[in-house]
Amino acid sequence: MRRYGKHTDEDDIRSRPNRKGNRPRTNIRPKHEDAAEGMVLTVDRGRLTCLVDGRIVMAMKARELGRKAAIVGDRVALVGDLSGQKDSLARIVRIEERSSVLRRTADDDDPYERVVVANADQLAIVTALADPEPRPRLIDRCLVAAYDAGLEPLLVLTKSDLASADKILELYGDLDIPYVVTSREELENGDAADRVREHLDGRVTAFVGHSGVGKTTLVNALVPEDRRRTTGHVNAVTGRGRHTTTSALALPLGDEEGWVIDTPGVRSFGLAHIDPSRVIHAFPELVPGTEGCPRACSHDEQDCALDAWVAEGHADPARLYSLRRLLATRERTEGD
Repeated sequence: MRRYGKHTDEDDIRSRPNRKGNRPRTNIRPKHEDAAEGMVLTVDRGRLTCLVDGRIVMAMKARELGRKAAIVGDRVALVGDLSGQKDSLARIVRIEERSSVLRRTADDDDPYERVVVANADQLAIVTALADPEPRPRLIDRCLVAAYDAGLEPLLVLTKSDLASADKILELYGDLDIPYVVTSREELENGDAADRVREHLDGRVTAFVGHSGVGKTTLVNALVPEDRRRTTGHVNAVTGRGRHTTTSALALPLGDEEGWVIDTPGVRSFGLAHIDPSRVIHAFPELVPGTEGCPRACSHDEQDCALDAWVAEGHADPARLYSLRRLLATRERTEGD
């Protein structure tokens, strides 16, 4: 039987075609130095809508990316048809390094992470003061996730015409979180959008909140009219909103420099993916005080060095209280 070496130059060898009819597999991956830069605006059943040089381009993920998926907010490199014309399709060949990733899990005992958005630098937590009732525990969880992802939080309270914001503001006053209180009338006349927009200029802000709190209504007031999304209503019996927003969508602010990312309404915000030891990095003035802590200190025990650090005047006691409150939020399960 005739045998051939690996690198033969025989010209009488018949090359067998691939049974699947496609090209032979190779470990050599193209570099695509000429790929165009783009931003993922939304993802829908494997198709990604991207912004490339001011054009809306439909794309799919290249096979060489393997299981690595692009998410809303990702900066990507694309090749192929970048015209943006009807029925055209480009290919995402590279996902650039992310500056931040906001994640959540369905529950505290769910090991599966759900990536919400990439490359945001601010998290707007939208909460209604009534219809539906505010959920402080959900706010706490969003705060923990924001701090863990390195995002600055912004508290947006809606429907102040139905209930006072005093109780919620008192509850979160010690955390020193910027906030905006809005009413339905202010949403209609544009005052609410103007005050919220002051916190958004030049930033990428992800909006998160319970269904029915007016999150998408607020986002619609912030973006150009031709980019607005459909909104729903709150069920009068259950007090829950209908999920009219089913996928995250990045929208430009218009004349201002900045982006808002509208996300689907959530009914829980699990924190199974968060290591409690990372939460303290949201309190940089307390970090030096942990040098005297025992190994694996939870920062909420008798031997914790932070108590002495704060007592010596190195930090505000309210900040230590805030840290321990957020750590307690991470440890308990979602009860509502």
